Amino acid sequence: MTSTETREEITNQQDKTVITNGKDAAVIEDQNDNASNSSSTAINQPLFRAVGIIRGEVKFNDDEKNPLTVTISKFEYRLFYNKRNPNALSGLKKVIEKTGETTQRLIVYPKVTHFPKKDQPHQIGFQLIGFDQGRYETGISQVLGDNEFKLCGLWQFIPVCRPPCISIFLNFKKERLEFLKASDDPATQAKFMKASHIPVLWKDSPVRPFRFNPKGGKDQGHPFFVQIKAVFLPHRDAFGFVEQLGEPIEQAPKFMKLPKSVKGQVRKNSSKQQKKNSHQKPKPNLTNKIIP
Repeated sequence: MTSTETREEITNQQDKTVITNGKDAAVIEDQNDNASNSSSTAINQPLFRAVGIIRGEVKFNDDEKNPLTVTISKFEYRLFYNKRNPNALSGLKKVIEKTGETTQRLIVYPKVTHFPKKDQPHQIGFQLIGFDQGRYETGISQVLGDNEFKLCGLWQFIPVCRPPCISIFLNFKKERLEFLKASDDPATQAKFMKASHIPVLWKDSPVRPFRFNPKGGKDQGHPFFVQIKAVFLPHRDAFGFVEQLGEPIEQAPKFMKLPKSVKGQVRKNSSKQQKKNSHQKPKPNLTNKIIP
């Protein structure tokens, strides 16, 4: 089981609408000292989340690296799925085989991959949660229209993305903290705790997106927690603001964040591996060998 699959499994069991380690590895960033554990489960309690609806043409490919895609407005995107919980995928396959209709309304998490170089654009993908056949009168598929998303997180700039992002962190729960303490591997911890940074085009936001200055002092403030409905813009590979679902909150809900010490260890290990790979002699290309 990969760390990503484990996180999806635990998250789905404990919080149906949230995306998103070892001893002393899980640090709780609590910006609301008055929030109690019991209040965190209240229905109206703000939570980090990113979930939405897309309508597109689903395609099953023979390519193992890209087995499932969805085309939205002539743009093709990778469609991920949880291999340990394939119910949504198998159900989608059956519906398409039965009806012959490849254009489907899907419930998804947005998956954004950012790269270290600023001039290298991010990549958008989606993770399949389910699909909507119009059987239910309530639920996220009734609240959101096609290509609409509910995004709740920290409104800020990140170094590797030009537009500001809504950053989705892992909501704090005691059960998750206990689970995270079971791992001592920094790389596993980093993958499990990795935040999702969703690029959002929001011109007249009521609060400015927070921008951290590495040369500035410690007291630079912190990002606001925002809750919005956004629409996915395929031609921009970003999400556009539609409306606020709640006023910006200065004190964000409890969330879990990897400590700097673990981040440093991950970078150190990654640097060592890169140096090791650079000193290794390339293996001979046997396919290009001329056989008499």
